[in-house]
Amino acid sequence: MKTPYKEVPEEEAAAAELALLRDSVRRILQEEVLPHYDGWEEAGQLPRELWRRLGGAGLLGADLPEALGGSDAGVAVCLMICEEMSRQGLGALASSYNIHANIVMPYLLHLGTPAQQAQWLPPMAEGAVLGAIAMTEPDAGSDLAAMRCRADKVDGGWRLNGSKTFITNGMFADMVIVCAKTDPAAGARGVSLFLVDTGLPGFSRGKPIRKIGQHASDTASLFFEDLLVPEDALLGEAGQGFVYLMQELPRERLGVGAQALGAIEGALALTLDYVGQRRAFGQRIGDFQNTRFSLAEVRAELALGRAYFDQCLQRYTAGQMSAVDAATLKLTLTEMQCRSVDRCLQLFGGYGYTLEYPISRFYVDARVQRLYAGTSEIMKEVIARDMLGRAG
Repeated sequence: MKTPYKEVPEEEAAAAELALLRDSVRRILQEEVLPHYDGWEEAGQLPRELWRRLGGAGLLGADLPEALGGSDAGVAVCLMICEEMSRQGLGALASSYNIHANIVMPYLLHLGTPAQQAQWLPPMAEGAVLGAIAMTEPDAGSDLAAMRCRADKVDGGWRLNGSKTFITNGMFADMVIVCAKTDPAAGARGVSLFLVDTGLPGFSRGKPIRKIGQHASDTASLFFEDLLVPEDALLGEAGQGFVYLMQELPRERLGVGAQALGAIEGALALTLDYVGQRRAFGQRIGDFQNTRFSLAEVRAELALGRAYFDQCLQRYTAGQMSAVDAATLKLTLTEMQCRSVDRCLQLFGGYGYTLEYPISRFYVDARVQRLYAGTSEIMKEVIARDMLGRAG
C-alpha cells in the first residue's frame, strides 16, 4: 500500500542525517571542549583557538552557502549544535555560539552586500573572526527609542559615539554589529545598523562584566568615541535598523529556545542518574513518590516544549514565524528551563548547591535565559498587545 504522504521518507532521511551530525558534534565537544571547560569557566573566557577548532570542524556557519564558507546544511543544524552544547552543560559556549553563528552571521547573510559578506563571513566560518551584536545600552534595553548611541553622517562615512553594555563576546569580538541612532527625531524608526571593525581608532572595551553564571562567555561594555566607519559599513539601509531587528528576532529566539531544551534534557539526564544511585531511608531517592512526580512533570513539560519548538522551526523555514510566535517560544521555554532545572537541583539536596556537581552549573547558567534576547516581561507585552489588538 502506497503512503499518501510522499514527504515522510524525506523527513525520515533528514532526521537520520541530523542524528548522525548530532553524534559528530557530541564527539567534538567531548574531545575538544569538556576536558578544558572548567578552566575556561575559571578564567572567564573561551580561548580564541577554540573558535578556530570549531570552524575547522564545520560547526560555525553550517547553514551558509559553500561559497561563503558554510556547507548549506540548513538552520536546523545550527540550532542542533547550540542545543547540544547546552545539553552537555556548556551554557556559556552555547550563548557565545548563538551570538556568533546564529545571530551575527544570519544578519550578514540576509542584509549584507556581496562585498560585506565576502569580507566577513568566510573568516567567521573559519573562526578567525569572532562576532558580536550591540543593542543594549546602560539606559536602553528593549526600549530602542531611548537609545543614545549615535551615528552622524560625515564625509566618507559615519561618526559613531556612545556606549553599549552586556555584550556577549564583547571582550574578544573582531566585528560588532552596532545599533545606533542616525535620525534621533524618528525614535525607533531612526535606528541603523553598522558593521564595526573593533580594530578601528575610537573603539574601546570596559572590564569584563562578572556574572553569576555562564562565566566562560565573556560579557563587556563597549565604547565608541568619534569612531569613523566607512560608508560601506552600513548594514542594509539607513533608518531600517528596527525593521531588521524585528525580522531577525525569530532566529535569535529559536536559538535561545534550543539552548533551553538542551539544558533541560542535560539536567534531567544528570538527575536521573543521581536519583537512581543515591539512597536514603533504605531506598533509592528515585523510589520516593515526590522524586518520581517531579521528574514526570519535567519530562511532560519538555515534550510539550519540544513540540512547540519543532512547530516554530517549521514556520521559520517556511517564512511564516511571527514575532508573537517567537515571543511565545522564548517566554515558554526559558521559564520552563529555570523551573525544570530548579526541580532537578532540588533532588540533589545539599550536593546540588555545590560546585562539585554539574547540576549547579545548569542552575546558574539558566537564569540569564529569562533576561537576554528580551525579558520574560517584554515577551508577555508582545503577546498581550497582539491579543488586545485583535480583540479591538
